[in-house]
Amino acid sequence: MNTKNYQRRSKKRKRKLNYRRIFLFLLIICLFIFLFSKITAKKDTAGGSSSKFASSPVEPEKKPDTTIHIAAIGDIMCHGPNYQAAYVASEKTYDFTPFFRQITPHTSAADIAIGNLETTFAGSARGYSGYPTFNSPSQLGDAVKGMGIDVVSTANNHCMDKGYSGIVNTLKTLDEIGISHTGTYASAEAQKEILVKDVKGVQIAFLSFTYGTNGIAIPSDKSYSVNLIDKDLILSQIQAAKEKNIDLICVSMHWGIEYQTSPNAEQKELADFLFANDVDIILGSHPHVLQKMEKRTVTKEDGSTKDGFVIYSLGNFFSNQKDTGTKDSVILDIQVTKSGETDKMSIDSVSFTPIYCYKGNNTYELIDLKKAVANGSTSKTLLDVYQSALDRINKTIIAQ
Repeated sequence: MNTKNYQRRSKKRKRKLNYRRIFLFLLIICLFIFLFSKITAKKDTAGGSSSKFASSPVEPEKKPDTTIHIAAIGDIMCHGPNYQAAYVASEKTYDFTPFFRQITPHTSAADIAIGNLETTFAGSARGYSGYPTFNSPSQLGDAVKGMGIDVVSTANNHCMDKGYSGIVNTLKTLDEIGISHTGTYASAEAQKEILVKDVKGVQIAFLSFTYGTNGIAIPSDKSYSVNLIDKDLILSQIQAAKEKNIDLICVSMHWGIEYQTSPNAEQKELADFLFANDVDIILGSHPHVLQKMEKRTVTKEDGSTKDGFVIYSLGNFFSNQKDTGTKDSVILDIQVTKSGETDKMSIDSVSFTPIYCYKGNNTYELIDLKKAVANGSTSKTLLDVYQSALDRINKTIIAQ
């Protein structure tokens, strides 16, 4: 009995001893792991490459710059012979599209294109008419849209040719066609709404003003219907544009003296005024002939600088005028860039395509002059006409 008890106690002692050994072994392993991790951490802190890599700050991805191209054309007019030549008797409708086919690649290639609509779409019931009070078939608007024009300025001396109702119907027609507009309005509320176009993320405000309406009175209770050149009105619309967090302000100015190829003192003073008040691009119209263009570096009140561009007159894009220079025009290509880093806008370059409004036998065609002269595929007489127009354009538009 005593022997059996002794054997049982001996077995218990051996088991306890084994447990202690196992426990001690595990404790040694844990201690070794702990010390090893400490030593490794110290090495990493002292300059280990893996620690350096892990603690390096992640570089934020740079926002790319955004570059866009703005096309600008001159006065879109429509005299009697213009719409008569566009009439398709077999279909009893009008088609102006063939007139613009040759130059359409230049306007449609732009990210956004703007022109000056110097006629009205008052409707066929009012009777179509040319100078002195214009009313054109709406199919002209279809053709303008078809060649890639996105925005038209409607504030000019012919906007009231068919009265206030003519303005309203013109704006309604443009809306139906899908062309944005600025400068004339159907309500006081509409005048306060600044036209802003999002072009690849660049916000552009378009404003438009005219010196007058050819003596046709603007109704006293509808003074909102036409943006006249008034510095207080201009400033208020510029301020309204700024409140929309725009990137660029483009202003169409119907100003100057008809058939003069140089800007007058008033045009120059107004251009200075516009640039001083944060306008970036100025597109002039009314003289019906080209005037020079300028790119400027504008110094603001805080001492910072910005780019500015003005063309004092784009001349006639489409018309039946015949005097020297009235058939000459250009399609501008204004390249602007918004910095991804600073959001600052720059006007990188301004190039132009010289064009000519050719009148044939009951037809018209806008001619790409450089292409026509280079091809030489027409009569010598016509080539001489084109070369003379090309020389006039180059001399006028880059005049010092």
